[in-house]
Amino acid sequence: MSGWKARYYMRHVRLLKRKRPLLTPPAAGETATGLARVITRDGHPISRSRISPDALRVLYRLNEAGYQAFLVGGCVRDLMIGLEPKDFDVATNARPEDVRRLFRNCRLVGRRFRLAHVFFGREIIEVATFRASSAPPPGDEPIIDDETDDSDESQLDAGQDDEPQHDAHDELPDATLEGRGVDVERVIDAHGRILRDNVYGSIDEDVWRRDFTANSLYYNIADFSVWDYCGGFEDVQARRLRLIGDPETRYREDPVRMLRAARFEAKLGFAIDEATAEPIARLRQLMAGVPPARLFDETLKLFLTGHGVRSFEVLRARGLLEVLLPSIGEFVRRHPGSAPERLLLRGLANTDARVQSDRPVTPTYLFALLLYGPVGLEIEKMPRERWDDPASIVDAVDAAVRAIYTRVAIPRRFSLGVRDMFALQPRLETPRGKRALRTLEHPRFRAAFDLLQLRAEFGMADPAIVEWWQRLQQSDPQQRASMSEALGRESTDGPSTRRGGRRRRRGGRRPRGSSGA
Repeated sequence: MSGWKARYYMRHVRLLKRKRPLLTPPAAGETATGLARVITRDGHPISRSRISPDALRVLYRLNEAGYQAFLVGGCVRDLMIGLEPKDFDVATNARPEDVRRLFRNCRLVGRRFRLAHVFFGREIIEVATFRASSAPPPGDEPIIDDETDDSDESQLDAGQDDEPQHDAHDELPDATLEGRGVDVERVIDAHGRILRDNVYGSIDEDVWRRDFTANSLYYNIADFSVWDYCGGFEDVQARRLRLIGDPETRYREDPVRMLRAARFEAKLGFAIDEATAEPIARLRQLMAGVPPARLFDETLKLFLTGHGVRSFEVLRARGLLEVLLPSIGEFVRRHPGSAPERLLLRGLANTDARVQSDRPVTPTYLFALLLYGPVGLEIEKMPRERWDDPASIVDAVDAAVRAIYTRVAIPRRFSLGVRDMFALQPRLETPRGKRALRTLEHPRFRAAFDLLQLRAEFGMADPAIVEWWQRLQQSDPQQRASMSEALGRESTDGPSTRRGGRRRRRGGRRPRGSSGA
């Protein structure tokens, strides 16, 4: 056994004899060392055969360079309960600049939390440096009015094509911030929320800045052991979700943790510990101060990762739906059991099935489902003769998008897609000759047709029209031309579209609001 491996082994033997700590972080200024309980390889179910080869490559190279290297967070939790992790995160005592020197395929990202991303084709291994304990001791958190939040926080673009909004601190050079008495390594707002945290520490300190005990397990590549600081090993086995430290303090540091708790409850079936669940009702309005771009990312994690129906149910039960998506939450509250709500739930179930069968899903379709009820209400505000006008439908979609944009920033490429899906509904319901063939080639046709199918299922569109479009899609080009010509003759002379010399209105063209039940 090499020298550094022997030192690791002896240290772990000593740690095994130590008592596990209480579920509170070390006091400010206290040096936390040797706090972990080490579960050796024969005491846990994690196997390297289930770890990404690229993640193993990063772990081994860091270790060979003399650094500590651990898998950490959700990937360790998922490996323990038999799930396949969607990504692998690494924690180390190497600084981001050290990681970049070790890997040519590395890029440093982020200012709020500086991270190293190591690229292997389409897979990204995220490497984070151990940070000092970020949570203030329980009882030292500021007491503030939860109804107001005047702070600014860095809003990441998250790949969207809208103009990103920046933290006021990010617009100033570090020298200016230091002159104003701002710690450029750690910035915390008046609510106790962490805006920037690049104060590096040890693994014994790093654990206290993680959110839930189930996400605070470290898998050590040096000897394949699992390090547990706060009872996370038992919590994972019991399927229990519990915050590390004082729950109210941790929610104030990052209100998104309330959404994460709901997501883990929905995704993993974990039960939220009573002390962890209790402050949510009191503090949920703090999410109003979270950057909308970040809440967009959280919305996708809630609804596009295979557990959308359950996420919707949990958000509603926890009172978080009306905070995250106010207009949708208000619609569901005022129109329980309506056709638009049932359409939404069926659409989410279909999306879950696509994810589980490894088929692609899109935020455009998700937001069309979520906004269906509010769009219907906007249309009903207009004169009845304008309900089927595509321009009116587009105006209604824009109004519904604006209503949630201050809370969830939908990138323009997705909001435009939602526009197209709704604007195509009248054309799908009243196909006309060659225009039907042009509609078939529209980039949004498939998504719009899926929406039409859902509407027909709940009585908001004609099932015969859905069947016609299905036959058209399954036909060869010659058959399509014949069908469109026949449709053109029918629309001119046939009784199916004419009655008493006037065009008959087809029912259910519009997204319906409360009257759609």
